[in-house]
Amino acid sequence: MPDKRENIQPNTTEERGIQGAYEGETVTRRRFMVGTTHLAGAGAVMAFTLPALAFALGPVFERQKATWEDVGPVTAFNPDQYVPVNFTQTPGIGDVGRTTAYVRRFNPAIDGGQEPRDQYEAYIAISTRCAHLGCPVRYVAAAERFICPCHGGVYDKLGKVNGGPPVRPLDRFYTRVRAGRVQIGPRFSVNSELNRFSPRDPGEPLDGIGQYLYPARFTTAKP
Repeated sequence: MPDKRENIQPNTTEERGIQGAYEGETVTRRRFMVGTTHLAGAGAVMAFTLPALAFALGPVFERQKATWEDVGPVTAFNPDQYVPVNFTQTPGIGDVGRTTAYVRRFNPAIDGGQEPRDQYEAYIAISTRCAHLGCPVRYVAAAERFICPCHGGVYDKLGKVNGGPPVRPLDRFYTRVRAGRVQIGPRFSVNSELNRFSPRDPGEPLDGIGQYLYPARFTTAKP
């Protein structure tokens, strides 16, 4: 019968014939030191990387509270013409957080419905940020168009793309009426059918596969 001891693998460095081995040790001193150095290096990298990742990704998972701002009495807005209003979109950062929206009352002849979809559409508030690269657009009443002076983006009276490079309609803001006054709330994006989506950045389309290529942020505030 074959000797079973012949199949026993050497466990210690001495049995493996490694020069300078100590009796009974299973790992060489060099391998132990190399492993310890690698472990210490990995710990140092994590000490720098994890806080940076937490700082960068933390806001992504932070839920924002919806803020509303009074922009005037209901009598200040009519169903035919837009009125520009300046308000604070992002509180706590001074003038940088202010923006402009064009506001009018819901108009069945323009908005394609006898009644608003819900309480947040009794007044239409359209963002002035171009959906191409974010340049400020302005509404030209004579042409009934929103015009972007940067790259020739043109939008119709509903904010839908009418020409140029923009990839989707202009963003909108939720609105509501409280005590006879109009308030503007969180921003939202729309596709070519004016269906609501969580806010997207300029250059991100929302039609077809675009809504999946550019997913919503976790920080989205809703009314």
